[in-house]
Amino acid sequence: MTETAGRTRDAGPQQSSPVRERILAAANEHFYAEGIRAVSADRLIAAAGVSKVTFYRHFPSKDDLVLAYLEGRAAVERQALEQFRDQAGDACDTLLAIARGIADISCSPGFRGCPFINAAAEFADPAHPARRAIAAHRAWFATFLKDLLGEMAIHDRETVADQLIILRDGAMVTGYLGPDPATLTDTLIRAGRAVINDARASTAPPSDTSS
Repeated sequence: MTETAGRTRDAGPQQSSPVRERILAAANEHFYAEGIRAVSADRLIAAAGVSKVTFYRHFPSKDDLVLAYLEGRAAVERQALEQFRDQAGDACDTLLAIARGIADISCSPGFRGCPFINAAAEFADPAHPARRAIAAHRAWFATFLKDLLGEMAIHDRETVADQLIILRDGAMVTGYLGPDPATLTDTLIRAGRAVINDARASTAPPSDTSS
């Protein structure tokens, strides 16, 4: 399976079908476990149990399949984050739930790092459809965090959201390298609180020290 010359069109919404979902499930498993460029069309055709004609009817190019894979991963992550927010009592509880979720998944069996960071490392061109999909998802996550920070009356939400995303990325790398979930959870929560407390302190009105 080769990439098309230049860049393929951005894939629009595709009608789901059992065959298409089977191909995506195979791509999801093998792309994440082995790397996108390392997995051939023949591997995925065999894993999905489809013919080449059927495979390419659903995904005419590798870019189309990679984009669908990343969009599927993004949809799962967004659903999980929205569920954290729906189940939490407030924005602070939501951020705590996210930190615990990041630590748990980062230390779980089979975890191989953030799928978006992994994919970005394989596609150097920022104009590639995969990189644009990754950028769109990270922008969504930043907005999600800024909404929570707004509920907490944090003024410099842009900077704080960026700092929290850096903590998230670092936690995923650290989790992959081996600490237990409890240690990673505690470290991530402490670091996140420090970032938020620093933001609050920098915008707090000065105390009146006059006698």
